Amino acid sequence: MKNAPSIEEHVEMYRKMIVVRRLEEGLGRLHKEGKTRGPIHRCDGQEAVGVAAAAVLREGDKLTSTHRGHAHYIGKGLDVYPVIAEIFGRATGSCGGRAGHMLIADAAKGLIGGNAIVGAGIPAATGMALSMQVLGKKDVAMCIFGDGAAQTGICHEAMNMAALWKLPVVFVLEHNQFGLTVPSSVQSSVADLSLRAQGYDMPAEIVDGNDAVAVYRAVASMVDRARQGRGPGLIEAKTYRWEGFSTSDMGGYQTPEEIAAWKARDPIRIAYEALKNEVGAAALDEIERRATSEVEEAFTRALADPFPAFTVPAPYAAYAGAQ
Repeated sequence: MKNAPSIEEHVEMYRKMIVVRRLEEGLGRLHKEGKTRGPIHRCDGQEAVGVAAAAVLREGDKLTSTHRGHAHYIGKGLDVYPVIAEIFGRATGSCGGRAGHMLIADAAKGLIGGNAIVGAGIPAATGMALSMQVLGKKDVAMCIFGDGAAQTGICHEAMNMAALWKLPVVFVLEHNQFGLTVPSSVQSSVADLSLRAQGYDMPAEIVDGNDAVAVYRAVASMVDRARQGRGPGLIEAKTYRWEGFSTSDMGGYQTPEEIAAWKARDPIRIAYEALKNEVGAAALDEIERRATSEVEEAFTRALADPFPAFTVPAPYAAYAGAQ
C-alpha cells in the first residue's frame, strides 16, 4: 500500500493548488468587473483537500463534486482552460458551455460532475460504488462534500447503505466551518462530524485539511481499504474558506482575526515550506510563475472563444420563427 506521495507527486499537488488559487482570484476580479454570470463559489484557502484527495485516485476511479468544486476538477486532472471556458459558457468548455461552474464534468477523467444540490453527490458516488461492486471492478468511488451537506438526510442514508453492503466508496468531508453563512458550531451538536461514522461501523479519520500530504496519506489509506473490498471510510478534513459563500455573499459573519489566523496556514505555503529543502526555492518559484501564466493565458483564450450555437428542434422551428 502506498500511503504517501512521492516528491514529484507533492510538487504536482503544489502546482495544481496554485492553478486553483489563481483561477479563484481571476474569477473574483472578473465578477467585480461584471463579467461573470451568476454567483461563483470560490474555494480560496481550502485547495489542499480537493487536489490531494483526487491525487490518490486511479484512472478508473470516479469522483463526485459540489457547488464549490474547482479544486476537485483540477485535482482530478481537468485542464484549467476548458474549465474556465465552461464557467463563461463558451463552446470550448468541458461541457460545451452548457454546464456552468457548478456542474462541470468529464467522464473520460472520471469526474462525474459537480452538483448544485447540497449533498447530492453523496448518493451518486454510493450508487457508482454499488455498480463497481456488482461488476466486480477494483475501482473506487469518492465523493467530496461539505459540512453543510453532512447535515442532510441523504448523507446518512448513503453512508448506512455503503457500510451495510461494504461498498468501495470513500467519503471526504471538506469541513470548511460554514454551511452557507452559518457556522458549523450552530448546525451540529458535535464539533467533529466524523464521529457519526461510528454509527455505521465505518472507520473515520480527522486530518489537517490545509496540509496536502496529510490529506493524501489519510485518503490513500481509506481508498486502499475500499479497493480491497473492506468497505467505505470517512475522512474529515478541517479547513476554511477565506471568501464568502459565493461572490454574491455580502459577508460580515467572518471576523478579520479568524480569517487572518487561517491565512497564516495557507495550504500553498505549507506545501512550499515542506518542499523547499527537497527541490529548492528557485524551482518552486518557477513552478508558481508558470502556473500563474498558464491560468492567465487560459482566461485570455477562453474569454475570446465563441458561445455555443443553439439550434431549435424541428418541431418548434415554425413557432420560434413566429416570435
